[in-house]
Amino acid sequence: MSIATFHPPQRTLMGPGPSDVSPRVLEALARPTIGHLDPEFIGMMDEVKRLLQYAFQTENELTMPISAPGSAGMESCFANLVEPGDKVIVCQNGVFGGRMKENVERCGGTAVMVMDDWGKPVDPAKVEEALTAHPDAKILAFVHAETSTGVQSDAETLVKLAHHHDCLTIVDAVTSLAGSPLKVDEWEIDAIYSGTQKCMSCVPGISPVSFGKRAIEVIQSRKTPVQSWFLDMNLVMGYWGGGAKRAYHHTAPVNSLYAFHEALVMVKEE
Repeated sequence: MSIATFHPPQRTLMGPGPSDVSPRVLEALARPTIGHLDPEFIGMMDEVKRLLQYAFQTENELTMPISAPGSAGMESCFANLVEPGDKVIVCQNGVFGGRMKENVERCGGTAVMVMDDWGKPVDPAKVEEALTAHPDAKILAFVHAETSTGVQSDAETLVKLAHHHDCLTIVDAVTSLAGSPLKVDEWEIDAIYSGTQKCMSCVPGISPVSFGKRAIEVIQSRKTPVQSWFLDMNLVMGYWGGGAKRAYHHTAPVNSLYAFHEALVMVKEE
């Protein structure tokens, strides 16, 4: 069997993701690999963090890219915030609300489902009813823009409802980041995750996340260890904490982060 170099065909990508990648991003991906603790790379990490804060419209200190696809961003939010026995209200109006439910259950929590028809946004009245019926709920989780249907829900209203009932919020912004208005600080979102392969027009494999102060307090006061070592924010924040002093956690995907940096620069330019 003869093995040859793989040359992918030129295609215009019209699916839900990945989207077409900018030539600038591909050029950045091909730059020389340097060490993940190299001073030059550390400086670029700080730029990535600042640019990502701009994209998310947040000043959250714990804002960074997870070294894995968007599903890892989702899992990082649930694994860090949900402990065994916690009750989480999960809104489902497409495929990815169902994945939120599975994450809650794998973390030992109980998912209370708020169901809406596919193709319809999350109904705030149903969410209010669920929050009232379950005053012991810890978190409200929902998808901002549901990839499977293209429907966007009113994140600002849903977050306000959650906070009125003293709930944290976890928001899936995989499809909406850099594609529609998303204001993490103004809307007071507690935890949010996204991906690079949709509106960012970047290569797949990186998952931007951001955690607010209330979420960080919950993470730091857990009664049980985070079930994932790789996604434990108590450990990862030592690597992405900022400045020259970094605690080694894992080998970052250096070239993918070059690409993500370039995509973020393009977002800022636009």
